[in-house]
Amino acid sequence: MNAPARELAGCFHCGLPLPAGSHWQAHIGGIEQPMCCPGCAAAARAIVDAGCVDYYAERSSYGAPVEAADAPELALYDGADDDDGAEASFTVEGIRCAACVWLIERRVAALPGVLEASLNVSAARLHVRRDPAVCRTSAILRALRAIGYRAYPCEARRHSEYLARERRTLFRQLFVAGLSMMQVMMYAVPVYLADDGSMDANMAALMGWASMLLTLPAVLYSARPFFAGAWRDLRRGLPGMDVPVALGIGAAFAGSTLALVRGQGDMYFDSVTMFVFLLLGSRYLELDARRRAAGALDALQRALPAAAQRLRAWPRERATELVAAASLQAGDVVLVAPGQAAPADGTILEGETEADLSLLTGESAPRRMGPGDVLPGGAVNVAQAVVLRVGAAPCESTLAQLVRLAERAGQGKPAIALRADRVAAWSVAALLVLTACVFGAWQLADPARAWPAAIAVLVVTCPCALSLATPTALAAATASLLRRGVLAVSPHTLETFERATHVVFDKTGTLTLGRPRVCAIGLLGSLDDAAVLRIAAALEAGNAHPLAEAIRAAAPPAADRHETALDIDYVPGQGVEGEYGGVRYRLGSAAFVGAVAGPVPAAPEEGAAWLGHAGGWLARFDIADAVRPEAAAVVRRFEAAGKTVVLLSGDTTRAARRVAAELGIAAALGDQLPADKLAYVRRLQAGGAVVAMVGDGVNDAAVLRGADVSFAMGNGAALAQLHADGVLLGDSLAPLADAAATAARTLRVIRQNLAWASVYNLAAIPAAALGLLNPWLSSIGMAASSAVVVLNALRLRR
Repeated sequence: MNAPARELAGCFHCGLPLPAGSHWQAHIGGIEQPMCCPGCAAAARAIVDAGCVDYYAERSSYGAPVEAADAPELALYDGADDDDGAEASFTVEGIRCAACVWLIERRVAALPGVLEASLNVSAARLHVRRDPAVCRTSAILRALRAIGYRAYPCEARRHSEYLARERRTLFRQLFVAGLSMMQVMMYAVPVYLADDGSMDANMAALMGWASMLLTLPAVLYSARPFFAGAWRDLRRGLPGMDVPVALGIGAAFAGSTLALVRGQGDMYFDSVTMFVFLLLGSRYLELDARRRAAGALDALQRALPAAAQRLRAWPRERATELVAAASLQAGDVVLVAPGQAAPADGTILEGETEADLSLLTGESAPRRMGPGDVLPGGAVNVAQAVVLRVGAAPCESTLAQLVRLAERAGQGKPAIALRADRVAAWSVAALLVLTACVFGAWQLADPARAWPAAIAVLVVTCPCALSLATPTALAAATASLLRRGVLAVSPHTLETFERATHVVFDKTGTLTLGRPRVCAIGLLGSLDDAAVLRIAAALEAGNAHPLAEAIRAAAPPAADRHETALDIDYVPGQGVEGEYGGVRYRLGSAAFVGAVAGPVPAAPEEGAAWLGHAGGWLARFDIADAVRPEAAAVVRRFEAAGKTVVLLSGDTTRAARRVAAELGIAAALGDQLPADKLAYVRRLQAGGAVVAMVGDGVNDAAVLRGADVSFAMGNGAALAQLHADGVLLGDSLAPLADAAATAARTLRVIRQNLAWASVYNLAAIPAAALGLLNPWLSSIGMAASSAVVVLNALRLRR
């Protein structure tokens, strides 16, 4: 059993000293092992009973001291199970090594009702798919606590606090390494300056012993993550970046200490402290870059308020009660004060205001809203108080669904990142072989230079820059797009979008607004536009038909849109007739109006509504699904980038060609059923095309899945049904063109980073192997190469 030696005198599970008179034990591997408390004893028995006894053989550090697994307060977390649904996320503290990951996933997956358990080590988050009726939240928390891990449902604040503690730990290690480096340099510089023999042997030895003692904190404390990571990698048989780093630090310190004891040979204590400090500095820079990149998601998670002001008996009473936002249900009425965020999606019942939707859609300007408008959860009320009827529970709000998509976006790696990781892993193995060869060659040529040359090779060729080149760029680009209203859900989104040769658009709701609009007014009598619109709006005041809504929306702001005609008579399929201002008017088809107004003055057109009375014709309203104002510019940007733009619509061929002509799209196909759209994309792919599809996310689900990369117009409840690789969060196509530009920039930065890392290694390896670089110069070169790729990636945040 690979247990730390300290276990003989301490708790077998957590390693803490055994209290006086301790009698707790657990039967592990046929031996009764001592435990410090009943919590650790219960944890050990749970591990053995779950068939995970190998945990104790595979672990590289002790488990955390265990709190009582049967704590009754854990049941309080079950209250939100019905709202959270089948997926839940937990923050897990105390993860130390691969054995921890294996144990946690296996233990949780064994619980009844758990379908899948996946632990994200970098984020310390456990994602669980389960049947909430069978597996309650408290059961998961108890299972984790029973094996020694403290966990809680993932909350933005607590998770941020945990990550902040990790950051503070790294900063302390960096500070200690920096302090050691400065102190060691104070002793090393006089030795370098006295290379002419002016310093006597006793003073040189004193300087050496002082340097060694001052290097110990950097090696034993600051470099601890490297040694722990290297040991973990070697136990798994997969040497990673920590292996050459740990070997370099250990070899330089051991060789220097041996030279100090013998009184002959070179010492590199200054190089050791410098290497630890510079490497921790580059890792701290990387951690800060990732923290900043995750800031957009953290902001989303914190956007929904924890409490809401519920109106208990609205509209009879205005009294409010403060309740937990998570307890709101559909139908509840809440008051949203100025400066507060809406606690859930809902319809405004009372009050007119402006809402800041920048976090949800990327819109910079507030949007005016009034009674009847839907205010999404997380939107900030910036003007005056409004009364809101909750449409869905907070866990099903637009923001909550967006957060789940954003969390999903952080899982997985694109192909280019996987290729870089494979190369980095191969590079480590090759580096270890090369180091052995360099050491052997110098032993034959000049044994005194063998040790420094081998250390220099280990340090200078650490593939940190190669491994950082891709993830830092992708994290920065993804965060930048999210702030502008584009969520890249799949790991390959940016990489594939940059390679796309064809961009295929759906028409309705994508290139067009998806709702009718009065495009033009043809006056046929003596009245002006405002007058005919006022009459038409009065005739359609009580009609919920989309064409009626388009006419009312076109009425001038000065008109009383609530003004209603008298004696209204609706004729299904033909139009409406009513009295306004003492005159009887008809609005509808040409034949319907012509029955009282006389012969039609022009050829009837599809999508037109006519207005007239017994005295003649007054106006023709051309109504159509309006093209998005930014659509033409987006199409031109794709064509300028050399991509072929295609319009693919289920609408009539005539309507599709009309929109295509307006936008300058050469290829347009109408009357396309979902199966026809998918077949068309398959034909393009068979011809070697890389297809990007842009649709509404619901009706186009099949073709969105079939395209190489896809984007959906995401709004409201449709977010839950998206099958796309990316989501346009606002009601605009403009961010799509930004995504294309960002994808190109991201791939360019990744290629630059990979090229720099490759050129650096090709230049540095021969220099180190030939003895032209000493260890401290190698430290600077390795750290500088890592810093270059991180800083280059951060340019994508602009």
